[in-house]
Amino acid sequence: MIMPGFSTDGILLRRIEYGDHDLIITYFTRSMGRISVVAKNAKKSVKRFAGALDPFSMMNIHCTLPRRKNRLPILASVDLENPFARIRMDTAKTGYASYWVELINAWMEQGKEQTAVYDLLCYVLDALNTGVVEKEVLSLLFQIRFMAISGFSPNIASCSSCAVPIDNIPQQQVLFDIQEGGLVCDRCAAKGGSRCNARQGILVSKGTLKQLAWINSKEIRKAGTITFPAFAVKEGERLLESFVPCHIGREMKSLVFLQRIRR
Repeated sequence: MIMPGFSTDGILLRRIEYGDHDLIITYFTRSMGRISVVAKNAKKSVKRFAGALDPFSMMNIHCTLPRRKNRLPILASVDLENPFARIRMDTAKTGYASYWVELINAWMEQGKEQTAVYDLLCYVLDALNTGVVEKEVLSLLFQIRFMAISGFSPNIASCSSCAVPIDNIPQQQVLFDIQEGGLVCDRCAAKGGSRCNARQGILVSKGTLKQLAWINSKEIRKAGTITFPAFAVKEGERLLESFVPCHIGREMKSLVFLQRIRR
């Protein structure tokens, strides 16, 4: 008897032990969004899933559906497409990739297709693995595009209070309100038109803000070619790594690890 099932391309986000012999694997898939499956006897069978259950690996998975309702699909076999092995050979690259997949695992709905996010993750993992784009720039690119797709894009084009465009703000450094998710010009801050204060706002140079806006708006492969000065990378990291967890609503353990590596 042939068991009903499905096949789909997916990227491994997380795996946890389940019982003595099994693993529960969470994938981000092209056609089904985030899904979890159980890999029976995966801890005992070395040959069956050899090299295919490592974090960030891209593969085609084949699953069967359980006979009983409310049970996870069963991982029957995998065809490894790209292990992205060079990521796991570098501690810093592993830190960045871990942060990206934790964001997706935390935010993406179970079973909801998100092709744009899937393609974004494929691009940054491949570029990180090959080294064609600096890992720091890739992380800025991933974060700002991920938030835009998710509907929480930061407002870095104009003052959130009076809507004056960034080019018309005389200051070279502009206050970004992390909780409100937007810029506040000095005039509005002085008037008390924003709830922004020193504890929840950071200063970011206009040049960095324009570069972030540029990589968010251009075709992704073209966006990956931009050169960020070192100070702009630091400013971009500080802005996005404060903004993203705030609006996702949780602390990212992998981000704490990544920041420790960078220090």
